[in-house]
Amino acid sequence: MGNTQENNSIIYALLVIILAFIVVLSYLVYRLIQSGKAKKSVEEKFDLLEMKVNNLQLETLESKLNPHLFKNILNSIQSHAYQTYFALDKLANVLDYILYESQKKFVSPKEEIQFALNLVEINKIKVSPLFELKVKTKIKEGEKLYEQNLLAPLISIDLIENAFKHADLQSADAFISILFEFKDNCFYLTVSNKISEKKALKKERSGIGASTLEQRLKIIYKNQFKLDKFVENDIYVAHLKINLLEYKNQMFTT
Repeated sequence: MGNTQENNSIIYALLVIILAFIVVLSYLVYRLIQSGKAKKSVEEKFDLLEMKVNNLQLETLESKLNPHLFKNILNSIQSHAYQTYFALDKLANVLDYILYESQKKFVSPKEEIQFALNLVEINKIKVSPLFELKVKTKIKEGEKLYEQNLLAPLISIDLIENAFKHADLQSADAFISILFEFKDNCFYLTVSNKISEKKALKKERSGIGASTLEQRLKIIYKNQFKLDKFVENDIYVAHLKINLLEYKNQMFTT
């Protein structure tokens, strides 16, 4: 009889221990689930805050870009009044793009390239008749994304204006080469120029273009772009590649 009571006591104690273990385990699982939910909530709030900060930063950068471009274009036309009629025709197209298309978050590569070609025509009035200015466009046939709105507007300005700023536009030995390409759903812009031996004049409130471009690219395209700048044999080369297909796929998966 004594053994039976002792066994019952042991069993009862074991049941109490098991029950206590289950209660503790349940509590830990509950806390773990709540912790996971809290972590997810914090991550979602952080992502939302980061998106708002990026959008605000992007709007600030773009607000600086348009007035800067207007000033450069008007200075070009004022310095060569004899070509004003031709320049104003191109300027009208450029202003339409800036006032209407650039307000969109994205434009098509086709629209951006056409805008850039008009911008080049305006800048032509600065150069000597003997200056070598080569502009070429290569568009691979059948590119589906060529006319889709996936490219940030005004993305080509800085590289083009930088070439005109740092080349000796009155020298017959100097040159500027601008190549637009669209192939394999990627936008390419390559700009090269012979560096002038004359130092470019430093103007007040200038120099926002380079930093603005890189900041916009990082905010919008993250790891889906590549921007290389280098000097080789007194020739400055800037090469931009944006993988629009990967960017589009990334947009739909996030």
